[in-house]
Amino acid sequence: MEKFEIQPWKMGVVGVGRMGSNMALRLNDVGYRVASVYDVRLEAARRVARETGASVARTLAEVTAQSDVIITVVGTDREMDALFAETGDSLLVGASGRVFVNCATLSPDIHVEVERRSNARGADCLEASMASSITQAREGTLYLMVGGKKEVFGRVRPVLEAMSASLRWIGPSGQAAKLKALVNMVMNINTAGLAEGLGLADALGLDLAMVREVFSQTGAASRVLETDGADMQNREHDVYFSAAHAAKDSRIALALAARAGLNLPLAKAASGQYDRMVSLGLGEIDKSGVSELTFLARRGNLQAPEPGGEA
Repeated sequence: MEKFEIQPWKMGVVGVGRMGSNMALRLNDVGYRVASVYDVRLEAARRVARETGASVARTLAEVTAQSDVIITVVGTDREMDALFAETGDSLLVGASGRVFVNCATLSPDIHVEVERRSNARGADCLEASMASSITQAREGTLYLMVGGKKEVFGRVRPVLEAMSASLRWIGPSGQAAKLKALVNMVMNINTAGLAEGLGLADALGLDLAMVREVFSQTGAASRVLETDGADMQNREHDVYFSAAHAAKDSRIALALAARAGLNLPLAKAASGQYDRMVSLGLGEIDKSGVSELTFLARRGNLQAPEPGGEA
């Protein structure tokens, strides 16, 4: 039986898509009170509310009013900026004393700005970048890279420990987001490279199961081979990390490289592949679907996912 130092905090969760919903369920499972959930897709919020006993907030200000610690999981800088707007409906309304834990791969700049706005309202915030899957969110085995004030990290550490198997404070606000961008950049390059290796093996008439086994025992081994290799071979692209997110995260890393004055040709090439997936309507399948761009027999049979999938 897992043991956690459960604090008597009321939790709010904003953004209950694939990751956010499972994080909320996990917190509920281990004994935290999930008091309020919010999502622009009302039915998504209602589903999580039914399973946790939370109330469905109709405004962002309601989440803040009902919660002590608020976890946000949104996909873009623009969405994060809107959550923490300085006027109108916002999580900042009545935010004094609250702690925000922002769990999304966003630009470092937006995390720094959100911290500034939160502090100006008497609140604290952390970035808790996740290098993990939906399954790990549900099981509480996330790998979390945390940025922000170290004393705030220490204060809410019990919540973070309930969600993670590995937890690391990286440094001040923005630093964790930089590291997460690098993690995803390398992962995306590895995924695109594996797709090309398996695609060429297929074109050469090699048995792909055998190729994957040889890869696993040689310098071609990688974590991506373990997670995506069979999916590429079998064309099973259930979403754990979408191509659209891979495209977005690749752009974040390239922007950091440009600011540092570095040219990253491999990152640019991989980014182009995920951008191509998005342009073909394949953005909402898993990043393993980059193999569909490489295998000769598949090029004329690219199909977009069915509409209506949860983002």
